[in-house]
Amino acid sequence: MREHTPHDVQGCLACDLAQGRLDLPGGRIYASDLWVVEHCIGPFGVGALIVKPLRHCLHISELTREEASELGPLLKRATATIEALIEPDQVYVCLWSHMGWTPGHIHFVLQPSWNSFGETHKKPGPSLQVDMLEAGELPARDEVETFAARARELYAGATAHVASN
Repeated sequence: MREHTPHDVQGCLACDLAQGRLDLPGGRIYASDLWVVEHCIGPFGVGALIVKPLRHCLHISELTREEASELGPLLKRATATIEALIEPDQVYVCLWSHMGWTPGHIHFVLQPSWNSFGETHKKPGPSLQVDMLEAGELPARDEVETFAARARELYAGATAHVASN
């Protein structure tokens, strides 16, 4: 059995971003009591989102029943938001959890991809992520902030629509 991790770990990049201890371009897009959606700070382009538990969690198997039941609908909603705003041909959903070879705060990277990427990248999927990581080109902050503001509006509208039904 694994040790229980604290809710918030200072020095954990995911926790520090979620708790506002580090600068997060675009700010928080959405949060429930259990999960948070943010724009990715890595080199995966404008519209790449992070979905992560608010509490410091290292393994999918450690998710509570409530966290697990909220995850699928949240991934669907975040993916639909990306699709609505920038119309990619596909949105990759990939679990990340290592910092080096040490388990870290789990987070899902939702990365938009277009068929035209085939002109500049050898392969799709994980190979595309490797290419983009190696290139290290971060998206422009103003574009990230614009995307995040539009995403927040979609989330607010969806929440209001659900509340009124």
